[in-house]
Amino acid sequence: MDGRQWLDGYQHRLADLTSRADRARVVLAGVEGTAASADGAVTVTVAPGGALRRLELAERSAELTRVQLAALVVETAARAQAEVDRLVAEAVAPLLEA
Repeated sequence: MDGRQWLDGYQHRLADLTSRADRARVVLAGVEGTAASADGAVTVTVAPGGALRRLELAERSAELTRVQLAALVVETAARAQAEVDRLVAEAVAPLLEA
């Protein structure tokens, strides 16, 4: 392989990687993870990194003690974070392909 062929191949690989990175960036911009508690009392939406985007408390949440409600919010947020982690992994997977 001569220098020109190598450079052409390198530029092609770089263009492909740039294209995949652009697609991942678009997907990541809109990624959120949402989870609801089993009883429907709490719904939590988080951004990548765990930032809380939305917290919805249904009527059912008024029946819980503060300790129960706090635990349910934390548990539900953790499940929402697991969902956003899964979505992020899916978005960046094409960047890791050979």
